[in-house]
Amino acid sequence: MGDTLTLAVAAGMLAAVNPCGFALLPAYLSVLVLGDDSPGTGRAVGRALALTGWMTLGFVAVFGIFGLVISPVASQVQQYLPWFTVVFGVLVALAGVWLALGRELPQLRIGTGSGKAVTRTAPAMVGFGASYAVASLTCTIAPFLAVVVAGFRAGSVGEGVLLYVGYAAGMGLLVGVAAVAVAVARRGLVTGLRRTGRWVPRVAGVLLLVVGAYVAWYGAWELRVLGGDDPADPVIDLAARIQRTLAEWVDALAP
Repeated sequence: MGDTLTLAVAAGMLAAVNPCGFALLPAYLSVLVLGDDSPGTGRAVGRALALTGWMTLGFVAVFGIFGLVISPVASQVQQYLPWFTVVFGVLVALAGVWLALGRELPQLRIGTGSGKAVTRTAPAMVGFGASYAVASLTCTIAPFLAVVVAGFRAGSVGEGVLLYVGYAAGMGLLVGVAAVAVAVARRGLVTGLRRTGRWVPRVAGVLLLVVGAYVAWYGAWELRVLGGDDPADPVIDLAARIQRTLAEWVDALAP
């Protein structure tokens, strides 16, 4: 069981840098850069961990639903997933253009008893995690089914739950470490660039534009390949080399 649990954690870590959705990781990290104006280090780290927790919840929830409920018809469903990837990529790119033009993304606020407003980041992060998962399903559902769902079906329910938690922990561990690193570094970044801080959202916008364009391109490439076209593509080949390097680093780190 110990070896299987380790495998589940490792599979979760690699899921964060899968070929289909690895470009969305820097998009998520850019959200941390666009957070509070000048939080203390402790507050920034706590916020990074909280957002990562909600994002991981959305990610693994989609995998759980897909693996346990939709897997019997997975072959029929997967052919439509690239369309979601294209649409999601376009939306991310549009958000990047909006930020690059110096605009701010709208924030969802709710009233409180004191009359103040608070930003609801949890639903947004759960939604982003779910979108990240859907964009990643084509590349990562097979390992998930082999490791986690097989545990539910072949072993006890308790073993399956443990493997599921391990998978979630692996994904959250990798994203959490990256998020904390960005949160800590951001403190120095905001202090050093206070006079030019207005450029930080613009830079993040350019990053989101590049990420969204790639994700949409990847989805369109999947559709072309499913249609029988030649899979050779210079953009996908370059991204694949970068992704393989990241995956090798993650594999070398181990949980």
